[in-house]
Amino acid sequence: MPSRLPEYAIRNREVWTKSNAAYTAASARESWALEEIRWGVWKTPESEINVLPDLRGLEVIELGCGTAYFGAWLKKHGAKRVLGVDITPAQLDTAREMNEEFGLGLEFLKANAEAVPLPDASFDLAFSEYGASLWCDPYRWIPEAARLLRPRGELVFMRSTDLEMVCSADTEHIGTQLTRPLKGMHRLDWSDDEVGPSTEFHVSHSELFQILTRSGFEVLDFRELYAPEDAVDHPYYQYVTAEWARQWPSEEVWRARKRKPAASGRRPGRKASGTAPARSRSKPAAQS
Repeated sequence: MPSRLPEYAIRNREVWTKSNAAYTAASARESWALEEIRWGVWKTPESEINVLPDLRGLEVIELGCGTAYFGAWLKKHGAKRVLGVDITPAQLDTAREMNEEFGLGLEFLKANAEAVPLPDASFDLAFSEYGASLWCDPYRWIPEAARLLRPRGELVFMRSTDLEMVCSADTEHIGTQLTRPLKGMHRLDWSDDEVGPSTEFHVSHSELFQILTRSGFEVLDFRELYAPEDAVDHPYYQYVTAEWARQWPSEEVWRARKRKPAASGRRPGRKASGTAPARSRSKPAAQS
């Protein structure tokens, strides 16, 4: 049976139901129609940062797909299979409508990205652009991504930067003053706005690196992204301004690869030297 959603996921589902009605459903067709892969609020071209692996023939899962425009781009660029996972029925309805219209053959699953009801080692690439990477607990969704990936599979995700988070007040636009400590940052509960209260998750770079490592990943790439000089404020996502993001990075992308399981036992015909027991080479257990 599907696991029960945590209270923050229920709250966020309500927010995204309203956001779908207010913005994402209406903007989905324009996004699905694009051929170029673009990252984030500032639409940074993938061709400029090159953080994705060669997509040809890959089986891909998007964790927190929303209206699944990013998954559509990956399918256009050669992915063999793309499965979008999300908890919000309204978002998935929009995604299915677009998928039928554009005929790209994406698949969708209503599920929590922290506990996906699919077998281990089912995918070559897991990715998230402000999906699970923002709205799910990294101590849960990253180990879950590792479970779903095959050995040497990759995880690529976008989230907000440390600097953006420490300069963001609860009820005001981002500023140039530090408004909250980075030490111990994990869960951020935002107050009511036009679509209601929501919960986001953010940990520091060093803590995120540790979570990835403990979950069996090796970090391959990391990029901090700025708004381009000609950028204007986003018409809907107004938590950060173009003026601010031209001076300081507001978005970042991580790329990591799942390590192969360590070989067990001694090679045939080899004697162990010394009398001390051999140290274990198995990876630490992933957090849940």
